[in-house]
Amino acid sequence: MITQRKAFLYPRVSTDEQADGYSLSHQEDVLMRYCEKENIQVIGVYREDHSAKTFDRPEFQKMLNVVSKNKGIVDLILFSKWDRFSRNVAAAYEMIGRLRKYAVEPQSIEQPLDMEIPESKIMLAIYLTTPEVENDRRALNTLHGMRKAKKEGRYLGIAPLGYKNGRDAHNKPLLIPNEKADIVKWAFEELSRGVWDIDTLRRMVNQKGIKIGRSQFWSLVRNPVYCGKIFIAAYKNEAAHCVKGIHQPIVSEQLFDDVQDVF
Repeated sequence: MITQRKAFLYPRVSTDEQADGYSLSHQEDVLMRYCEKENIQVIGVYREDHSAKTFDRPEFQKMLNVVSKNKGIVDLILFSKWDRFSRNVAAAYEMIGRLRKYAVEPQSIEQPLDMEIPESKIMLAIYLTTPEVENDRRALNTLHGMRKAKKEGRYLGIAPLGYKNGRDAHNKPLLIPNEKADIVKWAFEELSRGVWDIDTLRRMVNQKGIKIGRSQFWSLVRNPVYCGKIFIAAYKNEAAHCVKGIHQPIVSEQLFDDVQDVF
């Protein structure tokens, strides 16, 4: 008599994947139908909505705790593809070894592997590294994309004091001076005169309606964005430098430089 195999199901999505329609419910439905077809008893379902970069995920840790303390409760942990299990090669191999000590076999229903066959380890490496390479490429593309945008003179991120985030005619990010721009300009002008120390002037700015702390105010007067420049950090062999921004400056370059000379 063949003993019916038992399994935990492990559907997983990240926030972005959920938004793209790669839903937990769809994965669970596919896994359930597979178990019905293969006569596998489903003991439980652990629905995860965390990244697969590490195994430090709430639902996975719950599942791991159960199998470690209840040997024989399941024979399998089933998921759709190997990238649902992990996107980190070293961590995945380590976890597979750990689960097998509990007599539990992790398995993908769409990319099934017999781990007793040596060649399967090669295929597993491919299944695991392909998403990891894609992740690294996306991160690199994002970095390069951000540097390219900055080199085109675009400010990325939350607008600094005196500006608001807007969009240009091509729906690309653009800084736009707001109602506090005049106060920022006044602060630069007063600082350039060298009459007030920076903390006294900060309190005067507060009295004009801009509540700003000491370190934030110091960063403000050092920020080249106010004279129309975009700072680009050093990267590899490229030194840190500034480029001309496409946004409207609040102060002139001369005024900005004068303030730097004073402080």
